[in-house]
Amino acid sequence: MSDISLLADRFEAERPGLRAVAYRMLGSLAEAEDAVQEAWFKLSRTDVSEVRNLGAWLTTVVGRICLDMLRSRTSRREDPLPEQDGPVRLPDPVVTAPARVDPEQEILIADSVGIALMIVLATLSPAERLAFVLHDMFDVPFDDIAPVLGRTTVATRQLASRARRRVQGAAPAADTDLARKRDVVNAFLTASRGGDFEALLAVLDPEVVARSDGGTLVPSILRRGAADVASQAITFARFAADARLVLVNGTPGVVSFAEGRPLSVMSFTIRDGRITGLDILTDPDRLTTLGLTP
Repeated sequence: MSDISLLADRFEAERPGLRAVAYRMLGSLAEAEDAVQEAWFKLSRTDVSEVRNLGAWLTTVVGRICLDMLRSRTSRREDPLPEQDGPVRLPDPVVTAPARVDPEQEILIADSVGIALMIVLATLSPAERLAFVLHDMFDVPFDDIAPVLGRTTVATRQLASRARRRVQGAAPAADTDLARKRDVVNAFLTASRGGDFEALLAVLDPEVVARSDGGTLVPSILRRGAADVASQAITFARFAADARLVLVNGTPGVVSFAEGRPLSVMSFTIRDGRITGLDILTDPDRLTTLGLTP
């Protein structure tokens, strides 16, 4: 076997972990794949004979590529704006069947990287996001992250600390019992389909926030409060003839279909047995890329 073939085999072994890094950095499955592929191009053109830990080297390479991509977004003013009441862009969801998650998907969404956390990560600056993701999620030492950012180790540690405070403040701990969360989502589905307003109020937190990303053609919507969210859930259920319970980033969610085409992917944040957040992707272009079928 040639040296390039051996190198390719070693890269493929690292690919799932690299995709996980890129997904947390970019929030886009397609862009994450592009970043990983660019890392392969760099690896194939680089002499790594003196590299002791190829996985760690590749992780920092992917981090640098993602940092450049995030900075490019910022320069084009294409950043998502999840903290504002205006248009929002939700991260790509990782949708799987409830009983069937393959190993690569498990790596991609490990460490409870739900949609709510991904939204918070999008509020960080590119440098904060890199420092937090690489150190707190992948245990990369600050000494290795600092050269990627062009900062000192102390400054890099401060970036991660600031990011950590923002993440902990904006994404408080949610329920972790999957069976309990599945029951809550099922109760939401049943009440929506049945037009049972009172049952919806019982399962929604009074301060629930619902965000909907419809893409470029449909205005994004942000709704607050149980009554408003319940009314919209009942209205939407009339159009979604077929709603299926799935896993969205490893936690119970819903995919809705009409005439065989996907209408939405819903991700739920559940705390103390009530829904506190509902993130809904309805962008038809992005739904198509997810390959969802009834």
